[in-house]
Amino acid sequence: MGVTTLYIDADACPVKAEAERVATRHKVAMKVVSNGGLRPSQNPLVENVIVDAGPDVADMWIAERAGPGDVVITGDIPLAAKCVEAGARVLKHNGEALTAANIGNVLATRDLMADLRAADPFRQGGGKGFTKADRSRFLDALERELRAAQR
Repeated sequence: MGVTTLYIDADACPVKAEAERVATRHKVAMKVVSNGGLRPSQNPLVENVIVDAGPDVADMWIAERAGPGDVVITGDIPLAAKCVEAGARVLKHNGEALTAANIGNVLATRDLMADLRAADPFRQGGGKGFTKADRSRFLDALERELRAAQR
């Protein structure tokens, strides 16, 4: 297995700082992918990757590179599906692991919710805000995934 890389789909990612701490502890390279506007980290392990603006450009960049031994942090379900298929480990911001076993259901639910929102213009947003519990679940999950990826 090659060297583990941690990919962060950085637009709207609430756990960049936490991910950087865990990556640094594991001495894992971290690529923070966005279309700009983020303050670059001074950490030598962290590379800020700026992609062109446009829908899904950051997602495509990550999907083309992530593979076995890598960990991807994203809330984007289609990107997660591509990365799982490529053999990468994928976590949502709340620490939920997306795997070959559950990604089909997650994709189906996402599509269903999109259909429901389209059918009812008054049903907006995903509801819950990001909590301290989500943050600590994320930290535990990332710790586990990085260890597993490096084995």
